[in-house]
Amino acid sequence: MRVELDTIKNSKILIGLYRYKIHHLLFWFVYHYMWWAIGIGSAKEAAYNIFFSPYTTKFLFYFIFQAAAVYFNLYYLIPKFLEKRKYLEYLFLFALTTFITVIIITFGYFVTAYVSPSSFTELFGDQTFVKLLKSSPLSSTLASMTLAMSIKLAKNWIKSQQRQLLLEKEKTETELKFLKSQFNPHFLFNTINSIFVLIHKNPDMASESLANFSDLMRYQLYECNEAKIPLDKEVNYLKNFIELGKLRLDNTVSVTVNIEDTIYGNVSIAPFILMPFVENAFKHCSQGDYQRNWIIIHLHFFEKNILLEVENTIITDNQQNSNIILENSGIGLKNVKRRLDLIYQDRYEMSTKKTKETYKVKLDLQLSTTLITSEQPIIPITSLQS
Repeated sequence: MRVELDTIKNSKILIGLYRYKIHHLLFWFVYHYMWWAIGIGSAKEAAYNIFFSPYTTKFLFYFIFQAAAVYFNLYYLIPKFLEKRKYLEYLFLFALTTFITVIIITFGYFVTAYVSPSSFTELFGDQTFVKLLKSSPLSSTLASMTLAMSIKLAKNWIKSQQRQLLLEKEKTETELKFLKSQFNPHFLFNTINSIFVLIHKNPDMASESLANFSDLMRYQLYECNEAKIPLDKEVNYLKNFIELGKLRLDNTVSVTVNIEDTIYGNVSIAPFILMPFVENAFKHCSQGDYQRNWIIIHLHFFEKNILLEVENTIITDNQQNSNIILENSGIGLKNVKRRLDLIYQDRYEMSTKKTKETYKVKLDLQLSTTLITSEQPIIPITSLQS
């Protein structure tokens, strides 16, 4: 217990010292000690001169007044003038601060001689005030000011970069949430419209469709609020959506689905990445009696890669209008393309191909392996007859 109390007490002392910048004193002491050690050529002799010789006074002048000039520059001149782009005023005051500091430090040589039993000549040789001014005090002060500014500007740059990265991350997350919120009403509108059509065509199918839609909504609202979800859940969701789309099309469109039954393991995927491609096919597939109407969906999974190919027929009697529809097919494909760019970046390839009769989209996506646990059960695949 005693040890714990001592530890807490020592921690509070260290925090207090850090808060009041006491650790800076150690930095400046080491800095000036290194200068002296390099100048004298001996670390041991430098330590002796600092603590046990008349040169202690000279050291204190360097230590105290250079630190004062540095902090005056960092915490007053830079915020008040440099950061406000008052460059001429800053340069003038910076030069004036440096000049005054050099004069005070040079005066410290004479104070050292005054408080010492040795004469000025014995301590510093044949030096005048001007000679001293131009030598060590000037170079040392300029070095201290430059070093401190470099450290300060480097810290500010690092903080600025960290803040920029944080802002970009927040912007990306906000944009992804916005894109997803855009997508959900789009899906909701199309599905409700499909059920509305089925109510008049086939009430039994509409009932089954509504049950299937309930499963989809449960998945959408409760089971996919994370950035990544298990791939098997997304595939099951896709299968349910396809069954719902087949009900809407009835027998006017032939739908061929080839989704391999496989074990996906702990592979994860961003929710609602695959479905817009399938939704686009159901939305824009041709349904006229004068031509063959079909949708072909292939989904292949291998290790961490998933390959989705969706192809459908399009209206052939008005190709110009068809192209406009495909180029501007709502927010679905635009959103998913943007989400792919934000989440997967260079880990996906997406291509589209249009002919006079068909439209095909291909997505090759490299997924991540992440162990995701969920308390929610996987959505069952409702078997519906089209």
